[in-house]
Amino acid sequence: MASVLSKAATAAPARTRRTPRRAGLRLRRFNVPAGVAGWLWLAVIIIPIYYVVITSLKTQAGYFGQNPLAVPTSPTLENYKMVLAADFARYFVNSALITVGTVVPSLAFSFMASFAIVRGSGRFLKSVNALFLMGLAIPLQAVIIPIYLMIIKMHLYDSLLAIILPSIAFAIPLSVLIMANFIRDVPNELFESMRLDGCSEWQTLWRLALPLTKPAIVTVAIYNGLGVWNGFLLPLILTQSPELRVLPLALWTFQGEYSVNIPAVLASVVLTTLPILVLYIVGRRQLLSGLTAGFSK
Repeated sequence: MASVLSKAATAAPARTRRTPRRAGLRLRRFNVPAGVAGWLWLAVIIIPIYYVVITSLKTQAGYFGQNPLAVPTSPTLENYKMVLAADFARYFVNSALITVGTVVPSLAFSFMASFAIVRGSGRFLKSVNALFLMGLAIPLQAVIIPIYLMIIKMHLYDSLLAIILPSIAFAIPLSVLIMANFIRDVPNELFESMRLDGCSEWQTLWRLALPLTKPAIVTVAIYNGLGVWNGFLLPLILTQSPELRVLPLALWTFQGEYSVNIPAVLASVVLTTLPILVLYIVGRRQLLSGLTAGFSK
């Protein structure tokens, strides 16, 4: 009996010694398929960016006589100088005016509409919310001809306002959806406390709802700004003057009758992407929190 007890006593520490090793082995196990898929997806994203950057530093002769993915032997900034000399500043200002003129009014209207939909009651507000949601199902390509006819009748053709007004209309539905879901996550006790303090709905809107929905506002601003900044169809259909071109249309400047200056086009793409990249770096934290918290329920 004593021998059995001694064997059990010696076996118990051995078991306790093995469990940490097994736990460590479990922690060291790698998900190989997920890792391979992650690296493949990273390559899918990085390779086009790498190609655009290195090609913008090549000459036309180097582009046609060298491996497309090879690093240029003699990098040059002539393509960037050519882009800056081809009225790039004017196209940049046009794109900036259209983006700001679209994002700011759409944010203000969508924020107030979202607050009214969440905090209000009645059939009218429900029907307005359904109307906004219906706008998400209408693509721009399906209504470009009616928009063109409306702009012609309003005598706004070939102007920046002809691009801004439709862009605002198409930015509102998604903005209302995101902001309304975000405002619903604000505890109702905060609104009740503001009401007990004697604040009106207008004061509650700007003093409580606006600071708490800052991540959603930044999210919507970056998303809508990116869409307007890269917009091509509306400027193509609703404008024709060279001085009203935006950056996506400016790529036509480097397209000749029989050839295309690919390095100059990609240099223009790099310069066009930089403002959006800076905007994302500045507001990335608010963007991530807005994307996650707005749909938490």
